[in-house]
Amino acid sequence: MRITSKGQVTIPIEIREKMGLLPNTEVEFQIEGNIVRLKRETGSSSRRPRDLINRMRRKATVEMTTDEILALTRG
Repeated sequence: MRITSKGQVTIPIEIREKMGLLPNTEVEFQIEGNIVRLKRETGSSSRRPRDLINRMRRKATVEMTTDEILALTRG
């Protein structure tokens, strides 16, 4: 694995999935001797649901009432 000229490294998908490192997850680096550890910041996962909801707001393209949506989902 190489560091780009911008100082970036791609974290393999297997590691991202196993550790729950999703887009916009806050991380921190810890240095211990000559070892660098990447750690998900405490509390960052609690902001994720709110961030997802905020990004989805006003994205709907179909205007339906709640009753119409329930009728569709209940078949």
